[in-house]
Amino acid sequence: MATRKEELLDALIRYLQRHGLADLSLRPMAAATGTSARLLIFHFRSKERLLAEVLAEMHARLQRSFAEQLAAKPVPRRVPLLRAFWDWAVSDENYDYHRLLYQLQILAAQNPKTYGRYLKQNSMSWLKLIQPALPPSQRTAAFATLYGAVFDGLFIELMSTGDKRRVTRSLEEFIRLVQTHAASAAHPRSAPKR
Repeated sequence: MATRKEELLDALIRYLQRHGLADLSLRPMAAATGTSARLLIFHFRSKERLLAEVLAEMHARLQRSFAEQLAAKPVPRRVPLLRAFWDWAVSDENYDYHRLLYQLQILAAQNPKTYGRYLKQNSMSWLKLIQPALPPSQRTAAFATLYGAVFDGLFIELMSTGDKRRVTRSLEEFIRLVQTHAASAAHPRSAPKR
């Protein structure tokens, strides 16, 4: 059974998905979630802490979904994991959730003194999730960081332009480049004879 705080987190996520972050105020959030601003402060201590916990909960849910996709992957995978995760993230069902997540992430990045610890923890938790999912030749922190950064950058580009087709083609090009790199690393050319 969910605690009152967990119920509030669910309600706050739904509220923020509908209303976004513009003019973010505790009173309207509280009214829409069936509580009071005073009780929100009781549960979360401050508006900043509330946003940090909402963001942490959203990332936790997203990471669970990513882990479920990993666990369910058929062998051999016909669609690269990055493309499958992209398709899931930009689907009509999930796009608004991810858009809010990135908006919150950008808001947090503007205030590193308040959110810096959270941002670093979040980045490291994604790295730990992505790295073991990569092919053995790419299972490094550098490659995991690159995969995460490409996904983040392309999602922000999609949010900015709405050009899903072009951005998805860019993702496909990145996947092709990585596959080409992996193939050439697996079969290096012999050094030319002199």
